[in-house]
Amino acid sequence: MRYYVSLDPDPSAKPVAVDIVELPNGQLDAHVDARRVELDVASVGNRLNVRVDGRVVDLTTEGAPPELGAVASGHRSYVRVESERMRSAERAKKATASAGDHVLRAPMPGRVVKVLVAKGDTVKPGQGVVVLEAMKMENEVRARTGGTVSDVFVTAGATVEGSAKLIALA
Repeated sequence: MRYYVSLDPDPSAKPVAVDIVELPNGQLDAHVDARRVELDVASVGNRLNVRVDGRVVDLTTEGAPPELGAVASGHRSYVRVESERMRSAERAKKATASAGDHVLRAPMPGRVVKVLVAKGDTVKPGQGVVVLEAMKMENEVRARTGGTVSDVFVTAGATVEGSAKLIALA
């Protein structure tokens, strides 16, 4: 299966292509941008123990694909992971949706600390729109595309689930 991965996603950044195939013996055959990497993954409680080319990383994820929060070796990052199937479904959905509408969703469950925009505001790609607190850490949710805020679905102090609607852009 091919995945497209962007670390701390920037709307203009080109995602990295990651190909993973499970072999009949249970091992993984992995390629990152066509370069073969040695990969082994084990689930340990609610964490993943990942070995990439001999380097071991304990990984915790939060949220749901395609938008994930990841904590690896004590460092928090945001990751966008899309499979080819997800990309195809998104293209089909966009073809039937009205042009220009875009809803920003919560990458993880948490509490809304601050809403940084209001209805009618103009937003640039990468601009922070909402601050969420999850696991006692504040996380800024950023717009992937520019546009005008057409709706604000949350208020400061509200608790949201992962993938909950936060802001709509037109």
